[in-house]
Amino acid sequence: MSKLVNVTLPDIGDFHDVEVVEVMVRPGDKVRVDDSLITIESDKASMEVPSTADGVIKELKVKVGDKVSEGSAIVVVEMDEGAGASEETAPKPPPTAFPARAPAQAQAQPRPALAPAAPAPALAPSPGRSDAAAAAPATAKVIPIQSAPQPSEPPIVRPHASPAVRKFARELGVDLTQIHGTGLSGRIFRSDVEQFVKAAMKTPRTEQHPAAPGLDLIAWPKVDFTRFGEIETRPLNRIRRLSKTNLARNWVMIPHVTQFDEADVTELEAFRNEINAKAPKNGVRVTLLAFVLKALVPALKEFPEFNSSLEGDHLILKKYFHFAFAADTPEGLLVPVIHDVDKKGVLEIAAETAALAARAREGKLRPADIQGGCITVSSLGGIGGTAFTPIINAPEVAVLGVSRVTHKPVWRDGAFVPRLMLPLSLSYDHRVIDGALAARFITYFGTLLADMRRALL
Repeated sequence: MSKLVNVTLPDIGDFHDVEVVEVMVRPGDKVRVDDSLITIESDKASMEVPSTADGVIKELKVKVGDKVSEGSAIVVVEMDEGAGASEETAPKPPPTAFPARAPAQAQAQPRPALAPAAPAPALAPSPGRSDAAAAAPATAKVIPIQSAPQPSEPPIVRPHASPAVRKFARELGVDLTQIHGTGLSGRIFRSDVEQFVKAAMKTPRTEQHPAAPGLDLIAWPKVDFTRFGEIETRPLNRIRRLSKTNLARNWVMIPHVTQFDEADVTELEAFRNEINAKAPKNGVRVTLLAFVLKALVPALKEFPEFNSSLEGDHLILKKYFHFAFAADTPEGLLVPVIHDVDKKGVLEIAAETAALAARAREGKLRPADIQGGCITVSSLGGIGGTAFTPIINAPEVAVLGVSRVTHKPVWRDGAFVPRLMLPLSLSYDHRVIDGALAARFITYFGTLLADMRRALL
């Protein structure tokens, strides 16, 4: 026989309407007394709430974000009515009966065993049986019969950490399952993540990960370069140390394809120069980047797959337009984000990108300045080059590279005419975007730059 038991929130002191920040179990899970069920967090502390019953989770009464107080129902547990009975009052099972609950060590793969047989009374002599054998008590050891292991799902390891710590770890690309928390029951704090990152940065990459998992790569070659001549060892700065691991991950894990094209920006450049000529000396200088960012809005509306992120077998389509752009700084490449580009004019975009680039060079970017990007633009127009293959910035699915504009002869109306052409390099995640869609996107984007009036439609 079994019964359903409501497990409620115990007395947690002078706290009311405390938020549930983590649910550690799901229906079908087996739990024992003192197993953690949920984590609650107030403005002063966080704590794990244990189970007060043995059994199987039948129903969850709370979810992440709910507010709970003393007495609030947490889960419903189905427990065996005899499981909690004392040894004196619990009925003894017959020798061939299975116990009500397998030992704790066998929870992952139950192995039911026969219960020990109770001492049997002496048996009367029977033909072929000696008196000595008949008088001997039935004390023979009963060998447990083990059933064949039943297939079961591997337990899901869920690190104990608050949402703030989980978000912090995601931003740094840290796998929380690799961290041993210093808190109660292994809870991971922000300081644990920071220490993990510091240790990883001090450990040579070849020692930490000799080969990327699943890629069958040999270890990085270790060479004594001093054998061949004079060398200088220069440590990477903080920005480059963080960038190298992110770029390596993105390049290995995302199947990149790069589509190249050119956009005729002859009229756009004339319009841009006209704006800058009329602007006051202390006014904002409009760059081609501002027009590129503005033209991305209608392009992403027309092709929403480019404004998405891939999570497992689902595509997250975004309805907002926050665009990142690569900023060249003395410490390395930084990628600030300009938010709500669809709600801003070209002059406002130009002013904001200039301000963000300045903060990036001064090392004064705030966390909000580098979060929420939908797609990244990497512009090398001020430096040079004709084309390149930019690396996608996960979890985005595309990155647009822009090179220096050049005058080229273009065949128009039966003759070659000089036109100002802008090279475009579009790298995309081939798991989300195929070649035909990428070609349509970059062609459509080129028509917007050729005639910005289309971007207003």
